[in-house]
Amino acid sequence: MPKAKKNIDKQKKIKLKITFWIKYHTVFGEQIFLTSEHSFCKHKPIPLQYFNEDFWCITLPFVEDDIVNETIAYYYYVTKNETIIAVDNKHDKTFNPSKYKSSVQIVDSWNNSYDAENIFFTKPFKDFLLKNNAPQLSNKPAKKYTHTFKVKAPLLQKNQTLCIVGNIDELNNWNIEKPLLLQKDAENMYYTVQVNIQASTTMIEYKYGVYDTVKKTFIHYEEGKNRVLYDATINSKNVFINDGFAVLPSITWKGAGVAIPVFSIRTNNSFGVGEFLDIQLLADWAEQTDIKLIQLLPINDTTVTHSWQDSYPYAAISAFALHPIYLNIETLLTDATKKLQLKYKTEKNKLNKHTTLQYETVVKAKWKYIQQIYTTQRDTLFSSTEYKNFFHQNKHWLIPYAAFCYLRDEYGTANFYEWILYKKYKEEDIIALTKENTAAYYDIAIHYFVQYHLHKQLKQAVNYAHKKSVVLKGDLPIGVHKYSAEVWQQPHLFNEHLQAGAPPDAFAVKGQNWGFPTYNWEKMKATNFYWWQQRLVQMNEYFDAFRIDHILGFFRIWSIPAHAIEGIMGYFVPALPIRKNELIEKGLHNNLKRFTKPFITDAILQALFGVNKTFVIENYVQKNDDNTYSLKETYATQIQVEKAFEALPKNELNNKIKLGLFDIISNVILFEIDNSKGEAFHFRFDMGTTFSYQQLDEHTQQQLKELYIDYFFHRQNELWKSEAYQKLPILKELTNMMICGEDLGLVPNVVPEVMKTLAIASLEVQRMPKTFDKKFSYPNDAPYISVVTPATHDMSTIRGWWKEDKNITQTFFNSVLLQKGKAPENCEAWINKAIIEQHLYSSAIWSIFQLQDLLGADEDIRRENVDEERINIPANPYHHWCYRMHITVETLIEQKQFNTALKKIIQLSGR
Repeated sequence: MPKAKKNIDKQKKIKLKITFWIKYHTVFGEQIFLTSEHSFCKHKPIPLQYFNEDFWCITLPFVEDDIVNETIAYYYYVTKNETIIAVDNKHDKTFNPSKYKSSVQIVDSWNNSYDAENIFFTKPFKDFLLKNNAPQLSNKPAKKYTHTFKVKAPLLQKNQTLCIVGNIDELNNWNIEKPLLLQKDAENMYYTVQVNIQASTTMIEYKYGVYDTVKKTFIHYEEGKNRVLYDATINSKNVFINDGFAVLPSITWKGAGVAIPVFSIRTNNSFGVGEFLDIQLLADWAEQTDIKLIQLLPINDTTVTHSWQDSYPYAAISAFALHPIYLNIETLLTDATKKLQLKYKTEKNKLNKHTTLQYETVVKAKWKYIQQIYTTQRDTLFSSTEYKNFFHQNKHWLIPYAAFCYLRDEYGTANFYEWILYKKYKEEDIIALTKENTAAYYDIAIHYFVQYHLHKQLKQAVNYAHKKSVVLKGDLPIGVHKYSAEVWQQPHLFNEHLQAGAPPDAFAVKGQNWGFPTYNWEKMKATNFYWWQQRLVQMNEYFDAFRIDHILGFFRIWSIPAHAIEGIMGYFVPALPIRKNELIEKGLHNNLKRFTKPFITDAILQALFGVNKTFVIENYVQKNDDNTYSLKETYATQIQVEKAFEALPKNELNNKIKLGLFDIISNVILFEIDNSKGEAFHFRFDMGTTFSYQQLDEHTQQQLKELYIDYFFHRQNELWKSEAYQKLPILKELTNMMICGEDLGLVPNVVPEVMKTLAIASLEVQRMPKTFDKKFSYPNDAPYISVVTPATHDMSTIRGWWKEDKNITQTFFNSVLLQKGKAPENCEAWINKAIIEQHLYSSAIWSIFQLQDLLGADEDIRRENVDEERINIPANPYHHWCYRMHITVETLIEQKQFNTALKKIIQLSGR
């Protein structure tokens, strides 16, 4: 058998040879590889051969089986000492071997993924904002040619194209009066020109330039040295030169955006809440003011309790399903449901009068109408081809989600551990439950019905916005609810014993506990991140860009044990721990119990509980032999305390005692790692603020402080960088949406480097500088690939912030706004406007503003009560997300003076 196979292989003739050239300056010890997922690479990287210090090459033979009629993507990478040190952009090099009839030379230019120009080939720019910019030329395709030149220039102005001239007759001998003009290709990627080169020379020099097709004049050359072709590629008859980017100014495009949750949009068509179709009116307003982007909060279904607590948009029960609250009912009403129309309009008018979102009332009312409409339309819809296609494409998540919703309502809880027959997801059980002939089918299929219509309405809104040259930016939450369809269906992908959150900061001094299970990244990696692939495919249906919520979680996630309530009880995962031998070296090992258990003394109890100290001693702690105290076993964890107090009356005293006990439990210096047998520890964050640390002697404090600083700010950097590079590049490869990262909070030193390398836009907030030596960041110092904003949904608006701390606003007034004297008590419209203008004139590619902040620049339009403008308070886990616009979008569109003024400052700023 082996001999026969050998004879067959001999018979396979080489049909084609392709020589790949890559221009990349190397130094001794570096090696360049070409790689592709296609079989022509034989499923392993191919080492190239050194040509000179600027070029490497390889000639590959193609047999008949290799010559397929498909576009094959490939890229290069560089190693030194067997370590990858540079990776070429993976998305801009392709070839189709079936198009070639003889030997071919492909000359490539290296494309750093972090080069600014690459962002202009992501979905929002390539498909919408920069689409069809190039003029159509009357160039006829050359009948005979040897060389095809391809180059990218995304930011040419209207009526401009690229041209090429060089030092040979075929390139017009540097004659800029008669340059060769390049034509934009059909994919809106490259400018190309075909040239028949017969010159016999060892080197061709050439350059691209910008040409005005209306005035028919040469404008200017690209920057930099002349480009060069060597003899190896000059005298060939089939040469494709991929010249990368023309060297032109690359950071000139800037855009302005508006941020608002869908639920906050208010129109005359609203039903007490913003709906997907309302985005269309917002796009009309955006077009009117030259705003190019609408940023939304997460739009997934969050229905856990059927209460106002479900208003939190980051706790989804499905990473795929859309929230039913955003469904426009009115468009579903037909002649068969005339009686409903009158009731609906009456209820709509009543709900639209509310200044805030009445979440429970709206959801309950919508489901009432949905159920009545469903019974009259379901059979017709379910037999339609369009619906069947939708169901087939989405059934991987739609069936489990619908079953989850049905069982949640049947059992009266989303806690699937209480679902007697279905606590563990078994595919065969769900298939049986969701069959069309079961009694439960129509109760389950109502969720198919709702998701189909939500999908259609959102797609309608997206398509409408695109016609207005407005793109949509979504939000990718860092987690899902612990009682969600995903955790139920795929528990192996999550760490249910840990809760995701954030360490303490100025906005939440006890940290944040979001309650989400953390991801089991090892399990996800084993599937090549298939769940994330599906998630991004779903997002790509609706969005052109997206914000990675808490991108720091891809480096390390703040993980809080299931027995804790407050974020302060967490630690970073992964993290290199403090080892016992390190404590021994510092002479600290004899105090391990003191460091790892709550330190409780009479003085601490007095400080925390005051006159209630005796009551606490009698009920919650027990005295030790050394006159300190320990918590009773029944109150040893925060979750035990929380459950105990649930049975007590809700009053100020009980709440004070509960929070005091939480403080006692968190009054530790080290957390011992489970199963480490006392050999490994994590530091408690903000160790220096604990009573335990403050009552140590100065020497011990200093020894602990040295370890603490190393633990949080030095030793983890390489580990966290490695973690990010295992995950974030996968996300980049899976989508062409523009990616932005919310990189606020305690930002590791390696984060800016990784985000820059991957061309992920950072978030720059003026009141949250990323260096400790500054009180404020300056928008004009922001990197180009970034989003600047004066505030996010987790913060007060400009006006709200102005009155929070008079000392801070006074400093800002004098040092940032450069105004003399005392700052006004309230943020007057001119101050608000000045801050907006600072951001519009920034160096960042995007300036995005909360709608409230834009309206705050006008005394007549702004909301009277500034406290009603805030969307979220992160420190409050029970916050009700209920912000609504105080005027309708229709009214906003009618504000001609305001809109004209806003458009003018946007245009003057170059956005």
